[in-house]
Amino acid sequence: MDRVSALLALDEPLKTSLGPATAKVMAESLGLRTVGDLLHHYPRRYEERGQLTRLAELPLDEHVTVVAQVADARVHTFNGGRGQRLEITITDGSGRLQLVFFGRGVHKPHKDLPPGSRAMFAGKVSMFNRKLQLAHPSYERLPSDGTDSGEGAVSAFAGKLIPIYPACKGLESWKIAKAVDAVLPRVHEALDPLPPALREGRGFVSLPEALLKIHRPAGKADVEEARARLKWDEAFVLQVALARRRHADAQLPAVARRPTPDGLLSAFDARLPFTLTDGQRKVSAEIFGDLATEHPMHRLLQGEVGSGKTMVALRAMLAVVDAGGQAAMLAPTEVLAQQHHRSIAEMMGDLAEGGMLGGAEHATKVVLLTGSMGAAARRHALLDLATGEAGIVIGTHALIEDKVQFHDLGLVVVDEQHRFGVEQRDALRGKGKQPPHLLVMTATPIPRTVAMTVFGDLETSVLDQLPAGRSPIASHVVPAADKPHFLARAWERVREEVEGGHQAYVVCPRIGDAVDESQPQSAEARRKPADDEAEKRPPLAVLDMAEQLAGGPLSGLRVEVLHGRMAPDDKDGVMRRFAAGELDVLVATTVIEVGVNVPNATAMVIMDADRFGVSQLHQLRGRVGRGSAPGLCLLVTEMPEASPARARLGAVAATLDGFELSRIDLEQRREGDVLGQAQSGARSSLRVLAVIEDEEVIAAAREEAVAVVAADPDLERFPELRTALDALLDADREQYLDKG
Repeated sequence: MDRVSALLALDEPLKTSLGPATAKVMAESLGLRTVGDLLHHYPRRYEERGQLTRLAELPLDEHVTVVAQVADARVHTFNGGRGQRLEITITDGSGRLQLVFFGRGVHKPHKDLPPGSRAMFAGKVSMFNRKLQLAHPSYERLPSDGTDSGEGAVSAFAGKLIPIYPACKGLESWKIAKAVDAVLPRVHEALDPLPPALREGRGFVSLPEALLKIHRPAGKADVEEARARLKWDEAFVLQVALARRRHADAQLPAVARRPTPDGLLSAFDARLPFTLTDGQRKVSAEIFGDLATEHPMHRLLQGEVGSGKTMVALRAMLAVVDAGGQAAMLAPTEVLAQQHHRSIAEMMGDLAEGGMLGGAEHATKVVLLTGSMGAAARRHALLDLATGEAGIVIGTHALIEDKVQFHDLGLVVVDEQHRFGVEQRDALRGKGKQPPHLLVMTATPIPRTVAMTVFGDLETSVLDQLPAGRSPIASHVVPAADKPHFLARAWERVREEVEGGHQAYVVCPRIGDAVDESQPQSAEARRKPADDEAEKRPPLAVLDMAEQLAGGPLSGLRVEVLHGRMAPDDKDGVMRRFAAGELDVLVATTVIEVGVNVPNATAMVIMDADRFGVSQLHQLRGRVGRGSAPGLCLLVTEMPEASPARARLGAVAATLDGFELSRIDLEQRREGDVLGQAQSGARSSLRVLAVIEDEEVIAAAREEAVAVVAADPDLERFPELRTALDALLDADREQYLDKG
């Protein structure tokens, strides 16, 4: 079969093979539309018929599939005999589970499921009378142990693996298995994306064989062999896409930006009241090397919270201004844009006062541009950018609007990459006469393989050293429910810090005003594993907390609130007063999460800390301990000691190593969440590859991909690989990779 017809064969709509009703549910609930989609919908796990699922570990409120034996079945009547209820108890040796059927649904299961029979059951786990149950589960009888067929048949049946597929309401795992059976003969039409030399060199089975083995394994060895091969497909195709993007970027023209000797950068460096860390020097050298080439830099700058990334970015911006260009820093929120503008202006002093009375000799102008600025200030800023008067602009999405024109945009610094959509970065790139250089900064560290996958089109620089003079931060979990006196002591500690001349933050998950219910939860909080107890009451709110503290444990202290729905001038006013030491305690939402720098703030109390993700807690904690006095971070929770939430908080309290915490954080998430919302292409394409666990596969696949693309950038010798790439980078997904 030629390449095109093979591709079309697996692109055939499922309704042709399965009928319109099943195909509709598959498309709407599971996103499976073609024969190829279904062949790549792999089992989540396998049940051995000789080994039952552990009923003792069923999660509440989740859709589960279990294999178990019927221990007991009884029909009860109620409403004077008019109503019937069938209760079936199933067991697997580790625990028992009750199944309930009502009304007309009683008769068939009563006949189908006598005591001693075995079946697969699927349904949502609920709680009734403090016992777990499945109400009206779907079920599929399994043949009995087959004693009538001789011992060989028994062991063959007991050893056979039952594939359990990711399922949905209306389409249980065994129905998906039957659908897979219907299309499995087509598996030989699948195109193999791995170049033959690579496949043979690494000893992989062919793609059709891998698909057969993952769906219908004869044993565990088949599953391992298939997964090893399919992981490589995913890693390799994605890394080829990223390698081609890097290759294409390297062909683009850009203006080389070399700082003039004895210019703005030299003047700035000469005034620094401290020496740069070795890490900052090394990373700056990498960046300056990129800026000096006639192709656009595409670099990721990541590192520990408080490692001085802003200083490195500012020196890159100054180098570009020195070379006659302009630099733009894109921040995700107005609070952060204002904070960056204020701290950069302070760091530069009169070097930021170009064109003004009292400006230094090599000075440039540093302007702020946000959506809520007044018309006159905005007009002024736009004019400074268009004429080139302003060398540096710091702003929010307002920088991307059509009205904003640059004189000569040479460098774009994106702070907090994951909060920006692809379109916004593209729009800013389009504002240069030639593609500007790009520097992306992440707020918290990310493991190497996540960087290779999510930011694989960027070269990576890592800052893992904290500047001298930073103080250690002591972190403790405060169990408010078990030990209320611990919380009272937390407020005493805050008071002690203030009495010692310092300041404190109190962070709450919600604002607490009338609009609050509509406020979206943070992405990280949404993907954090849920714990039942956490949902018993609404999260604590800033406005309520501030009132309680000012009238109670912190009475007499200067307590103020900060949250995202305040008017921008009010937010800026509160931050300025806090930075100037005119406030003692700031009760805030996570608007303070990134970039806020008040060295005199030494204590932070995070209320309902279990509602935040690990990286977010680490990021928040990085707001204290920024001066010479030691920092204190108290994580307040009502979670019981044995809960997963408490374990997460314990991990945060136990280490200040952001790279370690980011691993813990990512191991607790599903792969799609690791790759984030913007990366929908990778999310929908990764089915067996685990970004954290499969480090070696990703690193090896990247090496092979780089070699293939270097030798044949257009993949003319690898038509099957091109086809696989086209499938990965369809119209919806292509832009996922477009971060440069």
